[in-house]
Amino acid sequence: MSQQILHGVGRRKTAVARVSIKPGKGVWSVNGKSLENFFPRACYQMRIEQPLVAVELSGQFDVTVRVNGGGTTGQADAVRMGLARALLAYDEELRGVMRAGGFLTRDSRKVERKKPGRPKARKRFQFSKR
Repeated sequence: MSQQILHGVGRRKTAVARVSIKPGKGVWSVNGKSLENFFPRACYQMRIEQPLVAVELSGQFDVTVRVNGGGTTGQADAVRMGLARALLAYDEELRGVMRAGGFLTRDSRKVERKKPGRPKARKRFQFSKR
């Protein structure tokens, strides 16, 4: 498996992340930046690295990510799912751990569309009896 590049695609809300992993020293590149620069908040970094921590492979893969669309939360969760799928391509035996951690389940919640005659999707204008 020397220098074999494995891929995974993750999606969340309107964000799409294409994740590539190869055996290495644990170097992260997200859209040409380091993980700490692209996702400055520690909670996003921790959430993204959860699949690697769950299977005890942190620091053993160089991860390259191309992510677009959505906001920070959607992008972080998309990267997490893409990483989990790439790790499955590396070793199918990890499926049980990934499934138990919830890393393979696509979170299908999206923003509901705005309806006509209302200020937002469900909010109504103030009712006036008189």
